[in-house]
Amino acid sequence: MKKNAHPSPDLAQFVEVASRFGPDAAADKKRCLEALRAARLGSVDELVRFHETLLFVRAYPDDAEVLQLADRCLAEFAKRQDLSAYREDLENSGIAGTEIRFPCWWAMAHWLANTWPEDVTLDWDEFENAPHLDKIWSLLLPHTESPYLDEYDRSPREWIDDIAGLMESDATFLIRRFAAMDIGALPRETLYDNFDVPLRIPSIEPERDSGLRRTPSRTLDRWPWPDVYFQTEELDRSRPDLTKAAKIAPVSMTRLSTEDGERLIELARSAMLTRTRDLDGFANANPDDAHIVDCGNGLAFGMLGLLPERRLMFDSSYALLTLKNGVPAGYVLISALFGSAAIAYNVFEAFRGGEAAQILGRVFGVARHVFGVDSFSIDPYQLGHGNDEGLRSGAWWFYYKLGFRPRDPDVQKVMRAELARMKKDPRHRSSEATMRKLVVDTMHFHMGKTRDDVLGVVSLGNVGRVLTHAMAFQFGSQREFGLDVCEKRAVELCGRRLIQAKRGWTDAEKLWWRRWSPLIAILPKLRTWPVEDKKRLIAVVRAKGSWHEAEFVKLFDDFPRLRKAFLAFASRED
Repeated sequence: MKKNAHPSPDLAQFVEVASRFGPDAAADKKRCLEALRAARLGSVDELVRFHETLLFVRAYPDDAEVLQLADRCLAEFAKRQDLSAYREDLENSGIAGTEIRFPCWWAMAHWLANTWPEDVTLDWDEFENAPHLDKIWSLLLPHTESPYLDEYDRSPREWIDDIAGLMESDATFLIRRFAAMDIGALPRETLYDNFDVPLRIPSIEPERDSGLRRTPSRTLDRWPWPDVYFQTEELDRSRPDLTKAAKIAPVSMTRLSTEDGERLIELARSAMLTRTRDLDGFANANPDDAHIVDCGNGLAFGMLGLLPERRLMFDSSYALLTLKNGVPAGYVLISALFGSAAIAYNVFEAFRGGEAAQILGRVFGVARHVFGVDSFSIDPYQLGHGNDEGLRSGAWWFYYKLGFRPRDPDVQKVMRAELARMKKDPRHRSSEATMRKLVVDTMHFHMGKTRDDVLGVVSLGNVGRVLTHAMAFQFGSQREFGLDVCEKRAVELCGRRLIQAKRGWTDAEKLWWRRWSPLIAILPKLRTWPVEDKKRLIAVVRAKGSWHEAEFVKLFDDFPRLRKAFLAFASRED
């Protein structure tokens, strides 16, 4: 990476003043922005630092002039002379004007191929699994073409160059052939993902009204936010009282149209792609279950549920794109059940060191408002277990200082020893070896009394084990026949009149009735349940397949008889 012997003083001042606010700070930012807009920075590091600081200032503008200048600098970024000089070094930076090379999962790849069919290409230099395409040409192409394929010995690259269409790239051809395979959605996706297909996404920055569509860049990707909140006071970097924060409801929660839901999904996918990440919650998001959750002061979350067929078997999972004045600033995953929520919280690099703790408090408020939860957990991966980035970030202590606590006795012992060392020597910092001992256990936060019936303690996997063993005992390898039997049995147990042959049910509701039927079939004494409880059970299952899966969580959690049965399954040891 090229180094600069003469760092830019304007950039140094801009980085320093970016997170300060007030009249003097605003004036300094404007002067720096005007100077840096025309400057030629002397290294890749400086250019990236300028870009990241610009994003922060765009998300937290002091006033309309700072906002306008930041927008102008970002709009011009792809045409900067210094960017042209360092373009190759900026590969995978997500900055406008630079290329992305990444092995996307199926949903992302399919979206890219359909949106930029002539531009997204295969990264043959990185396509290690390309030779294995020879094993599946018979699945990818009509049998009509088999004589040609069988006769000649060519590499996959040579074959695709020969047989692809004129108005599509090699990547688009391959992805569309996977899409045409008549093997079902999930097998297709699994097969494609196992090939780990690397793609090259060029930078397309079209002129206005050209008809071309700009490719993703974190430089310019935004959610429309007309009422910009201007930051006139210093950021609140304090640690909130999470119990109080969880009780603060969002300002508003607006359901988006399907069309706007699609736009939100595309923005979320772009936010991941431009950081060389992929997230199932965005990749398989449901445009009919899309909301903008406004938390005030320019902070909002684009909240997305999963497509009905991609939902988890028991708990409900939502992915949230954090937005600050429309700028993507991070993402959150919330899985909810039993009045509890498992949280995965990520702040994009440009926004770290700011209001991370306060924004987490707003996440708590959203989770409580939407799902009615009063307990929260962070799983070991988020803390740093098998995740070096999380380990280095000190995530465990971040959550500890906010009130999260581990339950494992061995982890508690290590924690107490570390706290004793810190009390004796305030400068003490936990070693990497010690941190690895701390991050192996889920951390919990309870608004009220500590509960055991929460996610992270209750084993949903054990509920699944009970179901699987019941299916194995009764049906062996005949699982589909078993589902047929269980579906009929569930109807009989609940009462055919109550279900009315599922008239008026959506396809998604029917799907989830079938998926839950083995569980319904083994619920203790279901035949003797009162009619009202059977109606509630039916409503719970239908809600799992409804447009807004969050309703399932509320119906399930408000049904003590069903919760009790689940907890009994979770604790079974047979």
